[in-house]
Amino acid sequence: MARTVQFSEYGGTDVLAAVDAPALTAGPGQVRIEVRAAGINPIDWKIMRGFMREMIPLTLPAGLGSDVAGVVDQVGTGVTEFQVGDEVMGRSLTPAISESALADPANLITKPADIGWDVAGSVAGAGGTAWAVLNQLGIKAGDTLLVHAAAGGVGTFAVQLAVARGARVIGTASERSFEYLRSIGAEPVSYGDGLLERVRAVAPHGVDAVLDASGRGEIPLSIELAGGPDRVLTLVAFDAADTGIQVFVGATEDDWGPALREIVSLLELRRLTVPIWRTFPLAETAAALDTSSAGHLNGKIVVLS
Repeated sequence: MARTVQFSEYGGTDVLAAVDAPALTAGPGQVRIEVRAAGINPIDWKIMRGFMREMIPLTLPAGLGSDVAGVVDQVGTGVTEFQVGDEVMGRSLTPAISESALADPANLITKPADIGWDVAGSVAGAGGTAWAVLNQLGIKAGDTLLVHAAAGGVGTFAVQLAVARGARVIGTASERSFEYLRSIGAEPVSYGDGLLERVRAVAPHGVDAVLDASGRGEIPLSIELAGGPDRVLTLVAFDAADTGIQVFVGATEDDWGPALREIVSLLELRRLTVPIWRTFPLAETAAALDTSSAGHLNGKIVVLS
């Protein structure tokens, strides 16, 4: 048996329960992980509340989480990449907010000894998304990238990955996040009325690309700043597809391995940081999700098993 967090109906965190579930068995091409850390992402509480039920249909009861770090404790047939006892980090196939999870070795990477469990368990989702988005936008050295909601989960990774590629990054955020954005390499500007003029003040000739992780209605001004819709991409404004911008629907299975390798390399070189806002024990997953849904965080929330 393994302790896991599930919900049997959609709703707030009062629908969550920690239960003893039957032990998982690694199938062919899979590994089983004794989970040490699972990162919380906004999609987790959105799934719980039923906001994603059409895009991500579930059979209830269901669990949450896919960002994972832990120790391999069972290896399925055909797996040669890892063996029992290996410390790994990446993305799970089964819910990660649990004491045990299954994963595809292609979506994992060996955890370096100098990276803590909290950080290791919180990079795959937001980091992998940011990596895939930058590739889709074709961000390269010399580009100027505008990131809306730059201090958020995906924004934090996008800023640092873009800077590492030699791009200039302008990030929108509230003023209380300005110091944080400067610390990770972005030039901050306040969102809200007058945003177009504020961006023009620091980038008179506009920008080369825009990542919208905000959804506050910045698409028209983003198109104007980028000189057209081709290199404007949104993670959240799904109703803006008719403007001609790119609507990101998710990283592919081929993205996770390369994304994790680049992120871990930058972590080891101290060219990328993953701030941890707070950690919670598995029994306090509800509080972790409530904290995430409240927003305005400059860092990751992690559940430790």
